[in-house]
Amino acid sequence: MPTPAIPAAIAAAVALGAPQDALRAELPPDLPWEGRSRVLALDPGEEWATPFERSGQVATPGYDETVAWLRGLCERAPELSLVSIGRSLEGRDVWMVVASAEGHADPAALREGGKPTLFVHAGIHAGEIDGKDAGMMLLRDLTVRAVEPELLADANLLFVPILNVDGHERTSAFGRANQRGPVEMGWRTNARNLNLNRDFAKLDTAGARAVVYVLRDWQPDLYLDVHVTDGADYQYDVTLGWNGRHAWSPAIAGWLDDVYRPAVHRELEQWGHVPGPLVFVRDPLDLEQGIVDWTASPRFSNGYGDLCHVPTVLVENHSLKPYDRRVLGTYVLLRASLRLLASERDALRRAVGSDQERRPDPVPLAWRPGDERREMEFLGVAAEAVESPLTGLPYPRWLGEPVTRTVPVVTTDRPAAVAARPSAYWIPPTYPEVLERLGWHGVRMTRLDEPRDVEVELSRVVAHELAGAPFEGRVRVTATTARERRVVRYPAGSARVSTDQPLGDLVVALLEPDGPDSFFQWGFFHAVLQRTEYVEPYVMEPLAQRMLAADPSLRAAYEERLQNDEELADDPRARMEWLYRRTPYADDQHGLIPVGREVAP
Repeated sequence: MPTPAIPAAIAAAVALGAPQDALRAELPPDLPWEGRSRVLALDPGEEWATPFERSGQVATPGYDETVAWLRGLCERAPELSLVSIGRSLEGRDVWMVVASAEGHADPAALREGGKPTLFVHAGIHAGEIDGKDAGMMLLRDLTVRAVEPELLADANLLFVPILNVDGHERTSAFGRANQRGPVEMGWRTNARNLNLNRDFAKLDTAGARAVVYVLRDWQPDLYLDVHVTDGADYQYDVTLGWNGRHAWSPAIAGWLDDVYRPAVHRELEQWGHVPGPLVFVRDPLDLEQGIVDWTASPRFSNGYGDLCHVPTVLVENHSLKPYDRRVLGTYVLLRASLRLLASERDALRRAVGSDQERRPDPVPLAWRPGDERREMEFLGVAAEAVESPLTGLPYPRWLGEPVTRTVPVVTTDRPAAVAARPSAYWIPPTYPEVLERLGWHGVRMTRLDEPRDVEVELSRVVAHELAGAPFEGRVRVTATTARERRVVRYPAGSARVSTDQPLGDLVVALLEPDGPDSFFQWGFFHAVLQRTEYVEPYVMEPLAQRMLAADPSLRAAYEERLQNDEELADDPRARMEWLYRRTPYADDQHGLIPVGREVAP
């Protein structure tokens, strides 16, 4: 693969006299490993060795080399087809390999065949690319090498080798300071500096939209998103997790807990790997503070899949394990998942059907830690605290010595915000970007052909706070709201969005302003927060005096506020503003979020 240019910051440091080697991160000692899965890799000179294997299992190919290798494989293997599921900002196709024993290459044909389908993508963060090289090996072994062709006889595979294709091509030997290989790797975000795995609710990126398209139209039975961790050192090399039984898909979570995890852990262990749960250490210098068992919101792939009732597994390989070990562990995991899916199709589909039929009320929107604590046996690595000579603060130095400890687990399994489930929401056509994204998600809507008066509840913003800095290309907002009931005339083109559908929970999460991944909090309704009409003092002063004189109840309310609200009492402009908002000249739509909750007749 071509050698990329040295990043500008590195070149500048070298020009000032710093040797390039001195600028490379020093990683903790590696734990010795000789897993049985080493036999799965081909020697570099063998036919159909992947670029990863030809490199001695230390490098990953660029986009063009990856696509060329997969094209050659598809030409030789009638079971494989290469289809584009999107196009990036820089003009690259997001390619997906469809693997089917019958050679099916479209969603309808796969569904008609009745076999279960596994969907896997790699490189949503392009530096975390283990899944790409593992998947290329597996596709080859399922087809031209015929190592286990029976797997495709009983299940289909959808494989996206590189999701963040533009970030993948921003490649460098200085991509991720805390990751042990490959020798060069891509960048975390896309060409617009957006993180695809924060985008599953708002769908601003082609990459997230491509995944949602596959989930919506290809309807896989099981979805794996392959990452590489940040964070602490420990013995596990392949960790995986999902939202628990407390969240939006309890039946699916039960199948993942009781069937999927034991089966894939068993196979990983048989091949010499150390599987474990997702590890989010609260304080690496104080394990007594515990491990967080996280419940993902719908901005993340695993939270989105849970909310949409798609069995979704977040795979996090350990960044401090060598690249060959991580790739081989991913290979074993993908193969085990495909095999298990073939034998467990019916049970998994029953679980999915059960969750799709649920209509919880209220609907949880966000999660917080509960009061209960449990413990787990944690396969860690010894560390010592070192005081920094630069900051004076302690930091962990990992010693390369395995230790086993019992540590507490803190589970975020209590609703932090909930919303009552209305029968439907109403959205005017003045927000086409919201309606468009609901359609991308696969939400069913009914559009009006002519205006209709509808009794709804609307949320009015009482107080709000804009974030101090952009996040994922948007300025987020949080607010205190109050409900108002009114009859609204919705014009032609407005949409009624029922919550009585399989994606009804997602509808609530996206349209309720208290949802952390709602369209409101992501900034789709900022315009309602701005005031556009004002009044001059020479008009307002005599008008206010007449209003107070003519309306004793208004005067009483005004005087009570002056007694109880020091800020209002001390600010003449605020007092006049309080009165102005009670005139018929004030904008009654200021702060009114134009998403109506249908009121039952």
